[in-house]
Amino acid sequence: MQFPVRIPFVDLLGFRLQRMDAGEAEITFDAQPEHLNSFDVVHGGASMTLLDVVMAHAARSVEPSMCAVTIEMKTSFMRPGKGALRATGRLLHRTATMAFTEGSVFDASGKLCIHATGTFKFVPRLPTSPTSTQPLNRIATD
Repeated sequence: MQFPVRIPFVDLLGFRLQRMDAGEAEITFDAQPEHLNSFDVVHGGASMTLLDVVMAHAARSVEPSMCAVTIEMKTSFMRPGKGALRATGRLLHRTATMAFTEGSVFDASGKLCIHATGTFKFVPRLPTSPTSTQPLNRIATD
């Protein structure tokens, strides 16, 4: 499944969208050596990006014509993420302009590694060409 909007950083990390519908999303990530920290486990920045993206896609699944911009995110690391990871995101509540979500990252054995909650604001996404949307510095957030 293709991501509905191209995100160059997501492409660089190699995330793969598995599912996005009805307030839920799932993304897989096979961490490569360049995604690891000095302990040889997935770097917290890569893990938080994975959670951010899966929660935003859970929010966007109910409002596909809009972007979901991160307002805040709280992350708890319970065990190191190693190898192939699977992230799930779920929309908990939404208003006309906001989405409240949670996300989890599981390792290959199904153990919960990381959990997050996030708040996202829905903002319009205006096309600039057939393959891109408006530049980030032009998104109205008020």
